[in-house]
Amino acid sequence: MIELSVGPLLYWWPREALLNFYADLADAPVHSIVLGELVCSRRNEIRFDDWLAIARELRAAGKEVRLATMALVMSEAELRTLRRVCEQDEFPVEAGDAAALQVLSRLGRRPLTLGPHINIYNAAALAEHAVLGADRWVAPVELSLDAVGRINPAPSAIQTEVWGFGRLPLAFSARCFTARHHRLQKDDCQFRCRDDADGLLLKTGEGEDFLALNGIQTQSAALQCLLGHGAALREAGVGLLRLSPCGAHFGRVVELFDAVFARGTDAADALAELRALPLSGRLVDGFARREAGLKEAA
Repeated sequence: MIELSVGPLLYWWPREALLNFYADLADAPVHSIVLGELVCSRRNEIRFDDWLAIARELRAAGKEVRLATMALVMSEAELRTLRRVCEQDEFPVEAGDAAALQVLSRLGRRPLTLGPHINIYNAAALAEHAVLGADRWVAPVELSLDAVGRINPAPSAIQTEVWGFGRLPLAFSARCFTARHHRLQKDDCQFRCRDDADGLLLKTGEGEDFLALNGIQTQSAALQCLLGHGAALREAGVGLLRLSPCGAHFGRVVELFDAVFARGTDAADALAELRALPLSGRLVDGFARREAGLKEAA
């Protein structure tokens, strides 16, 4: 059975909007939720103790909860936060980078998730990381589903999770591109990313949607959507399908994925309804099919 998970919120939403979002998820048909700040430590309206409080409420609602660490650690303060996440013993941790893996290994924290930004591209690498206590890995988003199945052939002691919905995470940089766009310094960014619930859209010279800027993160403008890939996902041994939060209609997105993967709704009908929603980008699935990532979702 393929269950649904919700990945970390990648954007900076107002505190009230974020709290309402997770309150709604408590009643949503998702199995697993990953919490925490992955992108920028300056987004600090929600602090570590707040994340713990949200995690406890979601656990009380029957959700499996894991805490994420940042994908790019660049300061001693961020390293202290990473250690604090790893040292708490209430919830498993999703490691965002090698620094988190090192801390978790030293502490003997098990189980842990290998996040999508840890470079696992073959079975030997996955086996090596399993020794550290990984019970789940989130495949890099550019891997095709047949490649995922070869890296971790089912049955396996490590659960496989793939990116099922949302803007594709492409790169991180020490430079804040949102601040640069507004002609601001990173340390005086005026928190302009709060203006963009789904990132800041970039277009090509021809006017086509191309990328989205999200602070130090670069994302695709399009949204990965594997709603119609049930057979290929099962053949690849995928156990969890990750839905990445978006600023509008996410509740309906979850309902449509649940309808297809848990209740047998026709995927073509659900995909047609998903396309009709005013989402932040068009739906693509090329990477999953070993094609260009921006191929229209089928």
